[in-house]
Amino acid sequence: MSAGFAVPSAVAYGFADFAGGLASRRAPVLVVTAVAQLAGLILLVPAVLLLPGVFSWSAAGIGALAGLAGVGGLLLYFRGLAVGPMGTVAPLSAVVGAGLPLLIGIVAGERPGAVTIGAMVLALVAIVLATAGSRREPAALSGILLGIASGAGFGLFFIALDLTPEDSGLWPLLAGRATSVTLLAIVLVVRRAGVPAKPGLMVVSGLLDTAANVLFLLATRVGSLGVTAVIVSLYPVAVVLLARAVLRERLTGVQLTSVALALGASVLLATGG
Repeated sequence: MSAGFAVPSAVAYGFADFAGGLASRRAPVLVVTAVAQLAGLILLVPAVLLLPGVFSWSAAGIGALAGLAGVGGLLLYFRGLAVGPMGTVAPLSAVVGAGLPLLIGIVAGERPGAVTIGAMVLALVAIVLATAGSRREPAALSGILLGIASGAGFGLFFIALDLTPEDSGLWPLLAGRATSVTLLAIVLVVRRAGVPAKPGLMVVSGLLDTAANVLFLLATRVGSLGVTAVIVSLYPVAVVLLARAVLRERLTGVQLTSVALALGASVLLATGG
């Protein structure tokens, strides 16, 4: 069942995004993303040997495209978290990130059952409510646009990973991460940007993000893309709660309702997915 991998993936994404967003308030987004991606690449190198998989140029090529979409989404996302309330940017990004794979999955012929469809709708409502609950906060228009744009990048990343050969193991993720790290390294050299003395949050973000990517890929191997994408896109719940606990961002009644709905959707998807 995909939920066994997708739910912990959502939790890992949530913690990774919060750590990366917090780091982006203290250091340039480009540097934060580069350090996080490098940390993830280092983790993937031994991991790709532990999980059986067959290397192919098609897997590497699709993985590279996924990596470009993912790093683009991540740059926009971290920037959005840095300039706007996390409780607004994260759910908005998740709506788009979940909607694209869900739409593609249905167009491709996926036909989830009644319980799964209901749970997916409930999850999307939860994400939308999380966004609506933040609308009264002083969020900049740029933050909202960055949230939408980053969601498109994440959605394309999810779709591309689902297109990789089922026997490719973690090779697509390794190819994607190597591509993104190379691109970011070139940009950093050109801009002569330095690495901060305390990259702790960036490293944590990168390691958790990579773990979440691995879990997402495994979830798509045993379940449908649409269901997996919606479950994984519940990660804003973790971001909102962490923002409330650590940054003291105000958690509205609507946001609390969205948390409850998201948890309920997770349970239903775990039983019906």
